[in-house]
Amino acid sequence: MVSRTVGTGVATLGAVVLSLLTVPAQAAPAAGPDTAGLRKVLRTALSQGAPGAFARIDDNGTVHHLAEGVADRSTKRALGTGDRIRVGSITKTFTAVVLLQLVDEGKIKLDSSVNTYLPGLLPDKRITVRHVLSHRSGLYDYANTLFSPSVSGFEKVRNKVFTYRQLMDLSLAEPLTGKPGAVYSYSNANFVVAGMLIEKLTKKSVATEYQNRIIKPLKLADTFYVHPKNTIPGKHSRGYMTADSTGKKIDSTLQTTSWAQSAGALVSSAKDLNKFMAALVQGRLTSAAQLKQMLKWTPVNSTQAYGLGLRRRDLSCGVSVYGHTGTVQGYYTWAFTSKSGKRSVTSFANTSNNSTVYTTVNRTLESTFCG
Repeated sequence: MVSRTVGTGVATLGAVVLSLLTVPAQAAPAAGPDTAGLRKVLRTALSQGAPGAFARIDDNGTVHHLAEGVADRSTKRALGTGDRIRVGSITKTFTAVVLLQLVDEGKIKLDSSVNTYLPGLLPDKRITVRHVLSHRSGLYDYANTLFSPSVSGFEKVRNKVFTYRQLMDLSLAEPLTGKPGAVYSYSNANFVVAGMLIEKLTKKSVATEYQNRIIKPLKLADTFYVHPKNTIPGKHSRGYMTADSTGKKIDSTLQTTSWAQSAGALVSSAKDLNKFMAALVQGRLTSAAQLKQMLKWTPVNSTQAYGLGLRRRDLSCGVSVYGHTGTVQGYYTWAFTSKSGKRSVTSFANTSNNSTVYTTVNRTLESTFCG
């Protein structure tokens, strides 16, 4: 087990809610993160079955690196905050940014029907672009079908390459889960639609659009859309999925993540994710008008809300933070930033299908922003 800290100076969803929520009044983040508390959280995650866990905090020029455990159970190589990782649904925030840039360019409207741009795709013409970006479309989440049960479902698709149309067929084989625009209901199908919109409007791949619109401008050196390849380039953490019944750790590193694509197939690093989230809330990726749209909230539960491809978490100290979580087989990731973007954290555990570890590592947000 490895442990290190580095600092570098300077540098219940209730009744149906149709209206969008505004950001609540909130306190400023604590004077500094609770690194001792963070260390305890990471070590607890290891005791609960995670091979490794880390947190990187970028705090207005000061960087904190905390890592515990191993990146590779075979070689015992220590996990580090610089390891590249599969970031799962944090990809959704990248996808939303690209679409909002296209709104800025006049190529798409948030409140127009998806079928305006993708004729005949969806069964209800009332489903708008805004609905898919806020998980209010009612589209069934095909991942519920693919990964029941979890491990055998994953093994069937580990090396499979899907088309967007095949993923949508899986979703549309089931009825809508609710009326379009009514309530939040998380579904990967929404961001498959978003990926289809990007490729239809730009006539380029989502990989190219991520690269040209986000990765290059922000100089994100560790961020890649590798689909349909099943490998992670460079130094990376291996991922270990927990078996449903035995608790055995299954090496899930090699996978196409084709079941997710524009909903969850990016590879990145803690440094890049912190840079991305800070740039986003500081208005460096979209116009002020589109950022305002992104920050219109739909309730999830008493402590969470969802905007357009963006989560808001309301912490115990009165601070709200903005970002996204990511789960893909073998990888749990959190990437959140303060309202000002001056303090950002990416925390991670190289496991999945382990709700105890997930709940534990989720507490890194409290230690980071509440102190």
